[in-house]
Amino acid sequence: MALKDFLGRVGIGRGGQPGGRMGGPDAAGPGGTCICTNEQCQHEVPHYTGTPCNQIKCPKCGGPMTRKE
Repeated sequence: MALKDFLGRVGIGRGGQPGGRMGGPDAAGPGGTCICTNEQCQHEVPHYTGTPCNQIKCPKCGGPMTRKE
C-alpha cells in the first residue's frame, strides 16, 4: 500500500466509513450535556467521555437521559 493510500485512510472506521468513538457515525464527541427525557424533569448533567448519555439514568427522577443538542 502506498503512503498516500494509507494517509487517505486515517480516521476511517470499519467498512471504510468514518465512525465515532463509540461506533456511531455521528458521535457527538467530548463535553456537552446529557438531559433527562422526562418532560416534567428535564434535569441536566455534564456528559463524560466514554459513557453515552443513553446509558445514564437521571439522578433526579431515574428516567433515561439523552444527549442535549
